[in-house]
Amino acid sequence: QVELIESGGGLVQAGGSLRLSCESSGRTFSSWNAPFTISWFRQAPGKEREFVGGIGWTGGTVYYSDSVEGRFTISRDNVQNTVYLEMNSLKPDDTGAYYCAAAFTSNRSPKLSWEYDYWGQGTQVTVSS
Repeated sequence: QVELIESGGGLVQAGGSLRLSCESSGRTFSSWNAPFTISWFRQAPGKEREFVGGIGWTGGTVYYSDSVEGRFTISRDNVQNTVYLEMNSLKPDDTGAYYCAAAFTSNRSPKLSWEYDYWGQGTQVTVSS
């Protein structure tokens, strides 16, 4: 069983920064015996959940949606057993619940919600104008 736990959300003014964390509870990411990707999604009220960015664990490949490219950075810390989403130059449109998710798939760059097998409970990010 895989359990993902997000943290780090909050209220920030436009132009500010936040760092979100996604931790694997009970087992380290490195102990998962299969290729996988950890990604971040977000969902604003009344809107569909959208892909933000992901990191392939084996190769370390990182990819982002066009809306956050250049502003957000995904990284991982094997020692801390955590994947981070560093968000800079935040905009009100970045407001939403942010989720981390794990996909055990041969697709190297999964971006669709249905490709993901496990989800965290989400952490709220609110950007004020």
